[in-house]
Amino acid sequence: MGITKITAVEDFQRIKGENKIFFLLKNSTTCPISSQAYEEYQNFSEDYGDVACYYLNVQEARPLSNTISEHYEIKHESPQAFLIKEDRVLWHHSHWNITYSSLKDVYIKNVQ
Repeated sequence: MGITKITAVEDFQRIKGENKIFFLLKNSTTCPISSQAYEEYQNFSEDYGDVACYYLNVQEARPLSNTISEHYEIKHESPQAFLIKEDRVLWHHSHWNITYSSLKDVYIKNVQ
């Protein structure tokens, strides 16, 4: 399935309607920790392609990033990963906690 980039609040509303459960990564284009998290996320997505995976670049989609933080009442961090099911955050982590292993573990627990 791969990773799909989203940029607008309308994109986020659409994917919530299209997917019962999905992963989302807030990514920074200037942060080396984000670069590492994105690589881990990408590797996970390649191996577990049956679950939808989306990402946004914070610098390009600040209104969307802010809307997500406000909607779920979760302080913004970057990088930051979420597992969202039926408009509820089941799991989220940030920075060095976004690893292939952490994504796989939450996938097995909640999706598979």
